[in-house]
Amino acid sequence: MTNFERWQEANNRHLTVALANLRQRLQKLADAHASAPAGAPTPIVESVKPSWLRSVFARTSPTADANVAGNADAPSPAAATTLAPSALDESAEGEELTPALLLIARRFGLSDFERDVLLMCAAMEFDTRIGALCAHAQGDPTKSYPTFALALAAFDQPSWDVLSPERPLRYWRLIDIHQSGTAPIIASALKLDERVVNYLKGVNHLDDRVAQLLEPLPDEPEPLPPSQQDIVHAITERLRASVGTGRPPVVQLLGNDTVSQLQVAKSVAAALGLALHRIAGDAIPTAIADQETLVRLWQRESVLLPVALYVDATDIDRASAQGAGVQRILGRLGGACLFAAREPWPALARDVISIDVAKPTPPEQKAAWLDALGEDAAAHAQRPATHFNFSVATIRGIAADALAATREDRDRLPEVLWRACLGRARPTLDQLAQRIDAKASWDDLKLPAAEKSVLRQIADQVENRGVVYDDWGFRERMNRGLGVSVLFAGASGTGKTMAAEVIARELGLPLYRVDLSTVVSKYIGETEKNLRRLFDAAEDGGAILHCDEADALFGKRSEVKDSHDRYANIEVNYLLQRMEAFSGLAILTTNMRSALDSAFLRRLRFVVNFPFPAPAERKAIWESAFPPGADIGELDFDHLARFNLSGGSIHSVALNAAFLAARSRGRVTMPHVLDAARAEFRKLEKPINEAEFRRFDSVSTGSA
Repeated sequence: MTNFERWQEANNRHLTVALANLRQRLQKLADAHASAPAGAPTPIVESVKPSWLRSVFARTSPTADANVAGNADAPSPAAATTLAPSALDESAEGEELTPALLLIARRFGLSDFERDVLLMCAAMEFDTRIGALCAHAQGDPTKSYPTFALALAAFDQPSWDVLSPERPLRYWRLIDIHQSGTAPIIASALKLDERVVNYLKGVNHLDDRVAQLLEPLPDEPEPLPPSQQDIVHAITERLRASVGTGRPPVVQLLGNDTVSQLQVAKSVAAALGLALHRIAGDAIPTAIADQETLVRLWQRESVLLPVALYVDATDIDRASAQGAGVQRILGRLGGACLFAAREPWPALARDVISIDVAKPTPPEQKAAWLDALGEDAAAHAQRPATHFNFSVATIRGIAADALAATREDRDRLPEVLWRACLGRARPTLDQLAQRIDAKASWDDLKLPAAEKSVLRQIADQVENRGVVYDDWGFRERMNRGLGVSVLFAGASGTGKTMAAEVIARELGLPLYRVDLSTVVSKYIGETEKNLRRLFDAAEDGGAILHCDEADALFGKRSEVKDSHDRYANIEVNYLLQRMEAFSGLAILTTNMRSALDSAFLRRLRFVVNFPFPAPAERKAIWESAFPPGADIGELDFDHLARFNLSGGSIHSVALNAAFLAARSRGRVTMPHVLDAARAEFRKLEKPINEAEFRRFDSVSTGSA
């Protein structure tokens, strides 16, 4: 016979004896009522002890006095909000065969009289004879249900304050009162809550009203790296120390990595022997009454079951109505509660443990890649560990999928692994910035040798940062500036965006253009939030950020004349800090270097000036402007190089000339190119030297 079967047998015996005793009491009361003279009042209230009067003068809170009717050791409802004892201490060992009715009475602080009331309500579910006995005992055939009046008459040491909503029966929603119309509460029908009915019969599961808001999480957490194991140990020690001191503190898990926060919470719950359930912040009701119901029911569950609650509020705005509901819930919830947020939530109405939870350190991530890929594929661990910032669970998942996909051909593993890493990070970034398909190569860049050398140095630093920072130990000596932030400065069309494409293609990393119009918000604080989400997503996914027209956001801070100026400067300050903390490659471009804040320039690793192309560079750009498949005639590139155009304008001229030639169904000739060049000069509002166009016969295209 299993332990549960032994307990169930003992529990059934206890219920059988208790129900038999209850039937005798009700029968005795029914007989007394039947023998009383017609119209004589039932002596109910006369035997009631006035403990409610004593409690009013003896204490300040009605929930603080649980020592009514001789149950001096019973805890108050407030005390019952502590962690489930069976999860944290040895007291549960003596409860192996304790009947459920006595367990409920002990854990919820019921007096003997309140326990008997609970039994009478439970009897309606377990014994079909009880309804008829209730009607006879109350002298009314329509009252085939228990009432407070019946309980006060039937049981020893009755206490009027059992009716109080602050006493355990009503506070914990153990019973429901069905009061109709003008019927007094003392004569209204009482019904045992379904959750309690099941508990008394040994069926212990979450209340359906709570379960529909929660997501049960796996009992067995995945192994954590040492840095996160230290966090779990610190939290569990604090929670164990709180046992017996009232409500345990709320544990705030702070940071941007929701995966690591959840893994830490799972490990904490497992260490305490608690089953973890997750509730999303937006699933918490906003109505006060619904919040109170959720609080009471969850507190009740934390007494009946060894459970812990994980509140995920990482995407909840504290200032919103939803945020106010989350904050109120956190302040009132009992039991073990872990709370995930990006930043600390102040002024919670209970003690708080705030701990930052970050992704595993780069060495730990590399170790995770090595472990997940195995010895045969260990050589492929360095590159993803350098460029991506994943949790251990994510690393294991990507490695397992890549190994399974290349089981027959391990030579494909590096490519498959790299694509899987890019695919895992891309969905988040696509919501925040515009992806650029990097097609340009080093040969497409027509820059002086010095500038080209700096660009190659940038690519080398990004590729080898794992070796320098981790293998060589430079990370231990640096607190910030671990990323590579560069500025490309030069006139429009000088090749800044193309250079960003070249570097992205060289590294095999995705390139995303940041649209400042979607980042900067007129609402206070929204710009910082947008920047944080953008940088976090890029950092995790190894993406290269390309922020065009940086002077719009990184310009010189203004003199503070009003609140708008003050908050604009706050945005710049936040941006400077976030740029320093960014561990990836951020490429910023500007047409006006002089407009940038000097404090911002000091924080950049590289500044590359893109000069306006000289005739030699312009000739090289013209020669590569037409793809090999274009049908071009004899073009005078030396003559075209005289035109004072940037590389971007030259490519525009080449494209427009190709369309002119396609319209005439001929080859691209000098007249086509000159007509397109003349239109480009007009677009740029530059003067046109007609002498440079007269050497060639113009083709009438309608563009003049």
